[in-house]
Amino acid sequence: MRLPFLIAALGGLVQCGGDETVSAYGGAANTWQLVEIDGNAFAARATLDLSEAGRITGRAPCNGYFADQTAPYPWFRAGPIGVTRRACPDLQQENAFLSALPEMTLAEVSGGTLILSNDAGRQMVFRAVE
Repeated sequence: MRLPFLIAALGGLVQCGGDETVSAYGGAANTWQLVEIDGNAFAARATLDLSEAGRITGRAPCNGYFADQTAPYPWFRAGPIGVTRRACPDLQQENAFLSALPEMTLAEVSGGTLILSNDAGRQMVFRAVE
């Protein structure tokens, strides 16, 4: 009689180990392009990919980057961020992007928009790439 109960209990524990990050709540459905930082349009191209659970990857204006992201939704934590080392004319915008990203602590996915923000009032707005 105890064996079915034990099997059911263990099955429930295995299900608890699923992805609870923004990836599981709509973030993995798209590649996201940054359109705004702190209310200012972002003119260069930077993307964010959340398709792999617990991981973020993307293209900053000059380089590729990657980081772990294991905070449960709606929280967000990127870091530490690894970046390739290539120079380009948009290096100043890349630095703005790569310094803002690890400061974000909250994520909100609504249709084709992803908003990353923090308690200090900083915000990054991404749109789904079609």
